Amino acid sequence: MEKPKVLFVQQEITPYLKESHMGHIGRYLPQGIQERKKEIRTFMPRYGCINERRNQLHEVIRLSGMNLVIDNTDHPLIIKVASIQAARMQIYFIDNEDFFQRKFTLTDKSGQYFEDNDERAVFFTRGVVETVKKLGWSPDLVHCNGWFTSLMPFYLKEVLKDNPMFGDTKVIYSIYNDGFPGALSQSMPSKLKVKGLDNGLLKKFDDPSFFNISKVAIDYADGIIFGDQNINPEVEAYARESGKSLLEYHDMDTYLDAYNQFYDEVLVSESVLEE
Repeated sequence: MEKPKVLFVQQEITPYLKESHMGHIGRYLPQGIQERKKEIRTFMPRYGCINERRNQLHEVIRLSGMNLVIDNTDHPLIIKVASIQAARMQIYFIDNEDFFQRKFTLTDKSGQYFEDNDERAVFFTRGVVETVKKLGWSPDLVHCNGWFTSLMPFYLKEVLKDNPMFGDTKVIYSIYNDGFPGALSQSMPSKLKVKGLDNGLLKKFDDPSFFNISKVAIDYADGIIFGDQNINPEVEAYARESGKSLLEYHDMDTYLDAYNQFYDEVLVSESVLEE
């Protein structure tokens, strides 16, 4: 029997960024799931504050070189990789000079969110997908962690629904206490446009507040995890009312086994429904 393949799409991973709860999950969850006999791949953005020399990042030439067109502008996709030797695990980094060379993550030095975070999230989402395609690695399940990954459920279920590599892929979305004030750019729908996508679906992003993009992620996910003990009350209520499979918050002592079991439940329950 083949090992289930789990793709982790992470907003943060320790030790590449400062220690955080989400970053800790990003680092140790894939390792724990790999140790529980699943095959994994892990992706995160190559934020400019990541020290490439210290962390031994290097470009993967065979995966780089593609241009992603967003809002009629070409953006070169660069793929880098680093290894966490103790975990026998590789991390793939999505990079681009326009989006990820600045020395910060999602906010500038004064704490203001970057105006192009919407476009950066679109690029990251599409970059992960295109890299997985090049790897020829068809995931059974994709686990998205953090709002910066929130476009992935929509993209997988709408843009890639007829792609044989992703047609049967299940998606889990983890919700964290990482909300942002206001909304992303109002031009976000135009940046999400791709060939074959019904433009009517893009109206979901007309008001891209944290609550609204979280709603879309929940709508398209097969399972929801509460990644923090305290999350946005509106998002929590929407998730509970969605009828989706839901895993409550688990602390550091119990989350690995709980997540692994939840993955199995989502994969099995969806298979049963399809039969």
